[in-house]
Amino acid sequence: MRHYIEERTIELANYIIKHKCTIRNAAKAFNVSKSTVHKDVAVRLRFVDSGLYKKVKPILEENKAERHLRGGMATKEKYSHLKAAGKK
Repeated sequence: MRHYIEERTIELANYIIKHKCTIRNAAKAFNVSKSTVHKDVAVRLRFVDSGLYKKVKPILEENKAERHLRGGMATKEKYSHLKAAGKK
């Protein structure tokens, strides 16, 4: 594996741990795709730094378990704004 990919993988993992953020948020912060972040922290990190992987994995699992709730809230907010704009 190329050295810069290993460095990016470790930086992404540390960022996710520090900010307890989603893959999408980490992708925006590092200006890379969500697919890249997911591949780095879910696949490559296991081979680069297994200890760090064990710290990131629970955060990824928590985000995965909560994503349907965040999606529902986003939809609710979207339509409440549309409803409020229609009344004015």
